[in-house]
Amino acid sequence: MQYPIHQVRNNIYHYRTILRRAILTRYFGMTIGENTRISSKARLDYTNPRGVHIGAHTSVTFDVAILTHDFVNNKHVDTHIGAYCFIGAGSIIMPGVTIGDHCIVGAGSVVTKDVPDCTIVAGNPARIMRSDIMTTEYGILTPELQS
Repeated sequence: MQYPIHQVRNNIYHYRTILRRAILTRYFGMTIGENTRISSKARLDYTNPRGVHIGAHTSVTFDVAILTHDFVNNKHVDTHIGAYCFIGAGSIIMPGVTIGDHCIVGAGSVVTKDVPDCTIVAGNPARIMRSDIMTTEYGILTPELQS
């Protein structure tokens, strides 16, 4: 039986994602929810890997930096990202920040403070752009809220 190339590519991506999640959770001690997508180009803090907590069905895109330590103040803290979130490309999540469930972080944002549930934030520093949203898997806005 011959598989079309897109099926082969999708299978490779799927198994690579499972393997990466297993390595991050078992060997580094990170808490990563089920069915979470983390880009291979995302930068997770390996100085304090046990401080990284990412909820289920969340998407962390490329060039995102999730920090869990403050070198200047010699602090190691936990950084939490909720379930059903989308973290846009090039965003920086500062140490000790908690991002609630069903949140969207715009591309290039610098999140310096906690983000409440069901919120869209963007900018440097990140500010609330919209509240009371609802997202599905990987932070996709529900159809009735996209306007």
